[in-house]
Amino acid sequence: MNGDFLHDSTADGLPPAQDRVLVAVLPSLRDFEIVREKGWYRIPVAAAQQWIGHRWPPQWIAFYHSQSFGRDAFSVKYYAKVIGFHEAGRHELFPEELLNEKSDRRYYRVLVLSLQRLPRVIRSRAERRIVFIRTTIEKLMAAKEINDLYDESPVDDWLWQQLLRNKLRPERQEWVKINGRIYALDFTFYCKHGKLDVETDGDWWHCDPARTAEDRLRDADLEAEGWSILRFNTYQIRQEAERFCVPTIMDEIKRLNQPVGARGRWPSAKGLRLVPDTAAKGAHN
Repeated sequence: MNGDFLHDSTADGLPPAQDRVLVAVLPSLRDFEIVREKGWYRIPVAAAQQWIGHRWPPQWIAFYHSQSFGRDAFSVKYYAKVIGFHEAGRHELFPEELLNEKSDRRYYRVLVLSLQRLPRVIRSRAERRIVFIRTTIEKLMAAKEINDLYDESPVDDWLWQQLLRNKLRPERQEWVKINGRIYALDFTFYCKHGKLDVETDGDWWHCDPARTAEDRLRDADLEAEGWSILRFNTYQIRQEAERFCVPTIMDEIKRLNQPVGARGRWPSAKGLRLVPDTAAKGAHN
């Protein structure tokens, strides 16, 4: 991810539907002015490596307004075409800034064309903080709210659509920090008397013993913080979403809306599989 990168100039008409888009945070009005007046945005090199990964570099950037934007806070209104990037130190980006502990930090200076206004403002219902959202131009143009933007996997998207059909609107890809460890939760529901994390596990995920151990540590951390966890594999989501996944989620939400003392016994569904693993894998070969 080092060095300069230059995209082809924007062609006439709509961009390709699968063009890579990065939704990034504008922390302050100064950052907005830099994008608008100077045509660049900064991303820490370490953050690009940790959070963006193989989706770097983006072909477009959309900007999520932070809390400092008042009435426009927690929304995406503008996007811009990326035309290149290069690595620079903070002291190069802000030469007028007095030397401090941040001066040697490395950033990607991402060069962009003029800001464009989206057809509709994309708002966060929960007024949540985000890190980065990896998405596509197609999803950016169609999104009605922040959770519509996420482009993590087809399985996640399929379950998201099934949940919407049943009038369930969780938050997607919410980050939580527990005991110094950071976890991304696929779908989160905040109930009256509890919190629910719904995970979509690809059938390949648990073939690796190391990842199984990671899941156990993750579950222990989350449960210690009061989270209830449901896990569904690819077969269940693709073939049994309406019959099994959605009803199971709705039952757990109903349970977590009751005070602890009034809840009936509910066997945890995590790890539950309707078919043997080998059959589930065979369905996708």
